[in-house]
Amino acid sequence: MKFAIIKELKNPPDKRVVLPPKACRELIKTFPEMEIKVESSNNRTFTDKEYSKIGLEVTKSVDDCDVMLGVKEVPINALIPNKKYFFFSHTIKKQPYNRDLLRAVLEKNIELYDHEVITDKNGIRLVAFGRYAGIVGAYNGLRTYGLKTKTFNLPKAETLHDQKDLITNLQKISLPNIKIVLTGKGRVSYGAKEMLDAMGIKEVAVEEYLNKKFDKAVYVQIDVLDYNKRKDGKVIDMYDFFNYPSDYEGDFLRFARVSDIYIACHFYGTGAPFIFTRDDAKSPDFNIKVVADISCDIDGPVASTLKASTIKDPIYGYDPLTEKEVNFLNDKAIAVMAVDNLPNELPKDASLGFGDNFVNHVIPAFFNGDKDGILERARMTQNGKLTKNFAYLQDFVDGK
Repeated sequence: MKFAIIKELKNPPDKRVVLPPKACRELIKTFPEMEIKVESSNNRTFTDKEYSKIGLEVTKSVDDCDVMLGVKEVPINALIPNKKYFFFSHTIKKQPYNRDLLRAVLEKNIELYDHEVITDKNGIRLVAFGRYAGIVGAYNGLRTYGLKTKTFNLPKAETLHDQKDLITNLQKISLPNIKIVLTGKGRVSYGAKEMLDAMGIKEVAVEEYLNKKFDKAVYVQIDVLDYNKRKDGKVIDMYDFFNYPSDYEGDFLRFARVSDIYIACHFYGTGAPFIFTRDDAKSPDFNIKVVADISCDIDGPVASTLKASTIKDPIYGYDPLTEKEVNFLNDKAIAVMAVDNLPNELPKDASLGFGDNFVNHVIPAFFNGDKDGILERARMTQNGKLTKNFAYLQDFVDGK
């Protein structure tokens, strides 16, 4: 079977890769029947030379390959019919901007496997860049705070070599006795937590955070039942929240009253309450000055996220009174960092971590008859139709 590491064509170019050279070398040894070709690219964090050095063919055409491995969405005009593709399609939540992409996948009889739905039998994701989004997002959030308050100036993450380099720079700064609230308990939030812990910022419990003053910077990591509450006042469990989100209302304002920085790493489910609304942000009690929205759901649960920002221009301001974008240095503005491809600022580390998981969990499924159902669960399209697991997208494809 022939696999292709395809060139990332979405603009701005992504430097990450599914399989770094090290991973390719391991795979060829483990699966002698496997062939890997590399589509030539000038943007990839690993050079063509690094792939050719381990004996892989680097070429301008991978049309003869069976399985195409990419990271970001493949432009419609670059999709090769009748192939298997792996990439983040950003369609599983019915994102309207990629409706035509999913239609094209179906029309071209492509088998699409979305990295986001590669899971084990319990629904736990097996491959993800989330940890690195959290790592870079926390760094960028602190960098944004320094720029907003004009107290320190950290270099851009993309100019640094690796996570260790990011931590070294963070450890050089001195924070006042600010409070940082971190939402989420998944890979992304624990990546962010790594960075706060590496700086020596103290983690405190919810009640302490809300009611106590500290003489140094502290943070709290909160989960869904900390920032949502049932409308009837009952306290059940998080599964009740996931099953009946409309029975809940947001309770984040109690954290916003005492927080200076908000690092958003949550997963937002359809029907759940917004974390903070535009009206919440207008409240005189709303104290947050910096929002690092790593989750980056545009015009969604975090009211200040009007748009995704870019690695080149990562920060914008949100004026709560006008609900408009302004300069983030404006006194009334909340400074918003909402870069939607954060791991691309740490492409080598991110690719190595992702590649290890892809080698361990995904590639073997092609050679063991998919005995654990990994490919079956992740296959979104087959024979020009949506598969059973993704039939809910049919009305989206139809434009309804």
